[in-house]
Amino acid sequence: MSNEHAIRRDLGPLALMFAGLGSIIGSGWLFGAWHAAQLAGPGANYAWLLGAVIILFIALTYAELGAMFPESGGMVRYGHYSHGSLVGFIGGWANWIAIVSVIPVEAEASVQYMASWRWQWAQDLYSVSSGHGELSTTGLILAALLVVVYFLLNFCGVKLYARSNSAITIFKLVVPALTAIALMLSGFHSENFTVGITGEDHSISISAVLTAVAISGIVFSFNGFQSPVNLAGEVRNPGRNVPIGVIGSIIIAAVIYLLLQAAFLGTVPPEHLQGWAGLAYSSPFAQLALALNLNWLAFLLYADAFVSPSGTGAAYTASTARMIYGIQRNGPLPALFGQVHP
Repeated sequence: MSNEHAIRRDLGPLALMFAGLGSIIGSGWLFGAWHAAQLAGPGANYAWLLGAVIILFIALTYAELGAMFPESGGMVRYGHYSHGSLVGFIGGWANWIAIVSVIPVEAEASVQYMASWRWQWAQDLYSVSSGHGELSTTGLILAALLVVVYFLLNFCGVKLYARSNSAITIFKLVVPALTAIALMLSGFHSENFTVGITGEDHSISISAVLTAVAISGIVFSFNGFQSPVNLAGEVRNPGRNVPIGVIGSIIIAAVIYLLLQAAFLGTVPPEHLQGWAGLAYSSPFAQLALALNLNWLAFLLYADAFVSPSGTGAAYTASTARMIYGIQRNGPLPALFGQVHP
């Protein structure tokens, strides 16, 4: 028997929105604009806008469900309610596997980005051979320790998680916004928006835009809107605050991503462009910052490259823990997984 009464409703609308933003803005923002530009050229702006609109249609449904049925792990509960135990079982586990796999990915991303720091011990954490990169043994151990840190932030209580996540998310919002503004003020080339994907065809391809939405990381980034829904069981006044958290996080993230995409498209040096598809960068925004002599911005970007993925890892740890609790309440897990620590 689950002790649902032990769950505390400590989260307000701002903390819930930050939980969504913390999941949406992770490691993807450092490379998303570059990948989208490679696939769609100047049409990448439309790809981000279209992706946000598509996800909003999906998120509005879950925002309403989260307000009506505010439960911890709600994303795995609603399929059980609407389609029964079999479909709920398959859908719940599929969703959990998709979300839980992000946690080690973000931990590895943090360690991989540390390898770009100038210290030798950091550079030894990650190596590339024959075009294939992997973490060293030390790097893997450090990534595993980061996953433990994500767990501890959540285990010590929802208030500590909310406060730490809010602080990290504010940093994660300030750095991308500052990056976009600083780059655009330092050197903006409007003629870049007339360069085609291959350098020859200057028209914006609808199929390229749709491809960018699907495979450049846009949908993957916005998928973090699920976190506020999974935390709905711990929210004060969920009828009002869950929709605010879900919709607000998507809209704010969309604005940040559109700013970043416009800044990237406009600040790439024209001499680097023979067509967007052939544009090769290893650290897109950091390299642009260094090219424009914005060393302070490059330093911030390298710091955020560690903080941003870790913040997302902690947010997804919070979300997946609630999903396991929800799956237990659906029936297929032992009662132990439905117990709430005092």
